[in-house]
Amino acid sequence: MAQLVRAPRLIPWRNWSGGQSCLPQARVAPKSLDELVQIIRQAEGKVRPVGSAHSFSALVPTDGTLLSLSYFNGLLAHDAATLQAEFAAGTPMSLMGPALKAIGQGLHNMADIDYQTLAGAISTSTHGTGVGFGSYSSHVTGMQLVTASGEVLDCDAQRNPEVFNAARVSLGALGVATRVRLQNRASYRLRERQWIASTEELLEDVEKNTRENQHWEMLVVTHSDYALSVALNETSDPATPPLDPAQEGGNEFVNLIEKLDKCGSDFPAARRALLNSLRHIASFEDRVGESYEIYANVRNVRFNEMEYSVPAEHGPACLREILKLIRDKDLRTWFPIEYRYVKADDIPLSMFEGRDSCSISVHQHYSMDHHNFFAAIEPIFWKYAGRPHWGKLHTLNARTLQPLYPRWKEFTGVRRELDPNGKFLNAHLSSILGVA
Repeated sequence: MAQLVRAPRLIPWRNWSGGQSCLPQARVAPKSLDELVQIIRQAEGKVRPVGSAHSFSALVPTDGTLLSLSYFNGLLAHDAATLQAEFAAGTPMSLMGPALKAIGQGLHNMADIDYQTLAGAISTSTHGTGVGFGSYSSHVTGMQLVTASGEVLDCDAQRNPEVFNAARVSLGALGVATRVRLQNRASYRLRERQWIASTEELLEDVEKNTRENQHWEMLVVTHSDYALSVALNETSDPATPPLDPAQEGGNEFVNLIEKLDKCGSDFPAARRALLNSLRHIASFEDRVGESYEIYANVRNVRFNEMEYSVPAEHGPACLREILKLIRDKDLRTWFPIEYRYVKADDIPLSMFEGRDSCSISVHQHYSMDHHNFFAAIEPIFWKYAGRPHWGKLHTLNARTLQPLYPRWKEFTGVRRELDPNGKFLNAHLSSILGVA
């Protein structure tokens, strides 16, 4: 009698919002560099690295091998004199703050969530806010990369400098990062102050708010005339008692907006009046804590997101045009729009290459259709020469992306050299990088 041979069990993958998914032929999590090298060498199809599944764009999906670096975790080395530290590339950002604090160091800046892995954050040029602060990628001083052939490359400004410069923002298209060295600073505390103000007044005072605060952003309440303004500044004051996670980073404020929208969405004028009334009832206490405790917030409401970075000087005009479209067309949304500033860098595929930028993020609750909403707004970003965040939703391809990046061919040349057969390319990457 013929023996029944069971096919390998396929385990589906989904990202955090549920908007991306795939059914890979294999899901692997190597425990050592040697094992990782063998997996890459022996893989017959495509290989895509995966972190914490917090990218909204289709960077990860593959029907080949999905490769997790969950065992590549933790602080590996540090230098007290230079304030540099090296981490395994699969380390979640949420674990890096306490580890750095223990050695007297801190990250220069952080995004407002810390769920990402270090490799995922630098691969997509993830960033926080502050006119004097670049993305995570701008603080990378060295890294180790395993290429499509299984070669292990140590990269920095002296060793394999062309690869290093491109790999600081790589979309996972050059190879698998295993170690990342960062330039840090001495550990520090921050004070967070939040207040509600007129969106138009905040836009008029952008120069003042960004000059007087190390980190400033606003969360603009759609279908209203107001925004939540958030300022973070270094302090030596003692830490305040921790807040309930539901109150961090405006979470309570966002939940209240959702409830008001449900009451007034069919009556635009009443909805606007209700949302504007928030300025009378919302109040916020200052928070003081270690930098990593204040930067990052718990995000307990799922959403899909589109973000573009425009030249800093065009930020106010771009936002005004987006808000006018939402108001004039009564576009269905309630999620606040995030408005931030990021310092220029010199990384070929960074959204901030060669220009100080204003990043504007448009969100839609995961249960609501985002396609028409984002499609209506995206052309406004194009008008202002916006560059899409690599980890967030957009509709551009290589033909439309290349003119936005003066050093595009520098990156694509390195990619062709390291991965001539496209082992690390899925359909999305082939489209945005122009590989047939």
